[in-house]
This record gives sequence, C-alpha cells and structure tokens, in this order.
Amino acid sequence: LMIGFGILLTGIPPTPEEFWRIFFFLLVSIVYIGVWLNLAIMFSVKFKQPATSALSGLAVWLFFSLFFTMIINIIVEATVPSQVSDISQLIGYQGFVQNLLRISPSQLFSEATTTLLVPTIRTLGPITIEQAYGAIAGPLPLGQSILLVWPQLTCLVAAAAVIFGLSYVFFMKQEIRSRS
Repeated sequence: LMIGFGILLTGIPPTPEEFWRIFFFLLVSIVYIGVWLNLAIMFSVKFKQPATSALSGLAVWLFFSLFFTMIINIIVEATVPSQVSDISQLIGYQGFVQNLLRISPSQLFSEATTTLLVPTIRTLGPITIEQAYGAIAGPLPLGQSILLVWPQLTCLVAAAAVIFGLSYVFFMKQEIRSRS
C-alpha cells in the first residue's frame, strides 16, 4: 500500500530493477515472518496453555529485538582487546562481534533488507583501506545485492526450517488420544 501510495503521490513509477528489489524485499519479509510464525507454532505445540505459548513467543521476540543487542554490547565491552597489534586482529574481532549479532533473526532481516533496498551498500562487514582502494563508487546491481545478502537469507530459511522441524518432532511425540 505504501509503495502504491508513493507512486500515486510522486507520479514516478519504479524502474524494473526497483520493482525486483521490492519483490525480493517481500520474499525476505515472508521468510522472516515465517521464522516467528514457526516459533509460535512450536510454542503452541509445546505448551498446553494458549497464554503461556503466546507470552513465550512474545518474550523470545522481545529478547531478540531489544535485549540481545544490549547483551552483545556487554560481551563486547568485556572482551575488547586492550592492545591491537595489527589491523587484521581488529577486523577479526569486529567479524566476531558481527557474527554474534547475526544469531538474531532481527539482525539478519535488518542486514538483508537494508542491502536490498539501498543499492549503495557494498559490504556488510569491516574492510580495510586496501580492500576499498580501487572500488568504483556507485550502486550495486540487483544480482550483486542478492549475492551479498544470500548468507542472511539462507540463515533465515534454515532457522525457519529447524524451528518447524522441532515443532513437528514435538507434535509427533505428544500422545494424541481421541475421546469417544
């Protein structure tokens, strides 16, 4: 609705590449929602009370959306190296911090959607000046943006599949009796 309203308001239709970026944004959003939906299904299978399952799902969502970043910041402050001998050690540490943040589905979704919708983003991690030297400034084509977010999308699909698999196992382990 917002995209349609924006087109009507500005009168500028999207280019084919912008249309495909919006389409892939929709796909990533569906996968992200699938993660939380599968988690809700798993909690509804695992817990007998509907209120418990709803509150558990809400608690996990709040944890990953709000508190997980705070906990990672505490871990980062506690483990930051006091002396950096070379730049590769600092880049390795920054990669470690980013990988910790990528445990959260919210972080994966944020990275994927930002990269898809803002074509000027060229990397999702730290780079050195030597790596940036010679890079041509400009927007990435759609194919390169998709390649850049492929790991995030793969992790989201894998998380949805694992959570769904766990809920299936929990469901099959329950003893289901019919009342006659």
